Amino acid sequence: MAQEKKISSKYIYFFGSFGGILFGYDIGVMTGALPFLKNDWSLTNASVIGWITSAVMFGAIFGGSVAGQLSDKFGRKKMILVSAVIFAIFSLLSMVSPNNGALYLIIIRILLGLAVGAASALVPAYMSEMAPANARGSLSGLNQTMITSGMLLSYIMDFLLKGLPEAWGWRVMLGCAAIPAVILFLGVLKLPESPRFLIKNGQPDEARQVLSYIRKDDSEIEAEIKGIEIASTKETKVAEKTSWATLFSGKYRYLVIAGVGVATFQQFQGANAIFYYIPLIVAKATGNSASSALLWPVIQGVILVLGSLLYIVIAEKFKRRTLLMLGGTVMGLSFILPSLLNLMIANMNPITIVVFLCIYVAFYSFTWAPLTWVIVGEMFPLAVRGRASGLASSMNWVGSWAVGLVFPIMTAAMAQEAVFAIFGVICLAGVLFVHYCVPETQGHTLEEIEEAGMNHGKNKD
Repeated sequence: MAQEKKISSKYIYFFGSFGGILFGYDIGVMTGALPFLKNDWSLTNASVIGWITSAVMFGAIFGGSVAGQLSDKFGRKKMILVSAVIFAIFSLLSMVSPNNGALYLIIIRILLGLAVGAASALVPAYMSEMAPANARGSLSGLNQTMITSGMLLSYIMDFLLKGLPEAWGWRVMLGCAAIPAVILFLGVLKLPESPRFLIKNGQPDEARQVLSYIRKDDSEIEAEIKGIEIASTKETKVAEKTSWATLFSGKYRYLVIAGVGVATFQQFQGANAIFYYIPLIVAKATGNSASSALLWPVIQGVILVLGSLLYIVIAEKFKRRTLLMLGGTVMGLSFILPSLLNLMIANMNPITIVVFLCIYVAFYSFTWAPLTWVIVGEMFPLAVRGRASGLASSMNWVGSWAVGLVFPIMTAAMAQEAVFAIFGVICLAGVLFVHYCVPETQGHTLEEIEEAGMNHGKNKD
């Protein structure tokens, strides 16, 4: 334990959330690589384009679920290390895809998606279990800052590499993801395990040591240890009876539906249609080539990073529900208004839709984007946290995969404004879901949230 005493809280929080860099890079890199890949392989089939783009998200559906369960058995740290190795291997294998090897690239990116999905489940869980209740929102928000930084990094790399020959440009873009993967692996090697996992596995002294890195006084540490032990004892009593069906039993159902619902709505609201296809969206709106529109992803990436930093500042100043409903309302209107304006104004400037998309991204960046993962990390009771977090992550990726797959097909069949209007309606439906189904969690410990959720479940029954 002597070596672990040297670990600073800043190091723990930085590398604890660093998995978001890879998560962000891999979901953002295809935005710029796709125009070059399309030209290099002469891709015209919308379904093939959709599958290549969405393959990572398809793999992530399963990666999130499996990682959630395995992390309950082996620990958050070990599973993050495994994810980093998978990131590195399959990023390099993506780079060496055979010419016109669409099926090969789809399969490799599905396997890469296992690591992306794992990161989406493991990082929020680890950060929420390390963070104190009064700073959990802002510290968990580091995950979103890392994700958006990874996306911005991928957009910048795409922009800088656009001068390479088409056959090399997209390969280098995809392969560069191996670099942050190695950094993640080396950084996580020195991270401590989650104190909640340690207590659950009969290691209270190690948990106390870990908490001493990130809590200021002994009384706070002992109170937290006691609270975790009580919750862990309760979990042990029901562990043998816990199954997937347990997630929707009376005492857990309320919180599980709330957390999984928020994670699902986040993706079906259509954000990733912008992040994956913004060069193609701009090209279709303006008539210019997609490869000449690579500055737009950089602009979107800057907005995302600034929004995630804004969230860290305001995280503990506003209620979770307030931010979600505000963001969802503006996002919905940003999608719906271009369609209405297009009906009312003849020859509307085609760049208008891009401006509204920037407004959408701005509000998404400090509301639904970070808060989804904060809620996933803090909403679920300890007894079902691994399974529930995995389910939430998987449903989130189902939405991401579906949007990535069908968006090019939808835009080939109807106007872009109409497609975004559909997503706008889903945004407003998400606002109603938050209003009626999601409890407030700001400022409460994980154990207090669990108790409140169980009491609600009993009252419902």
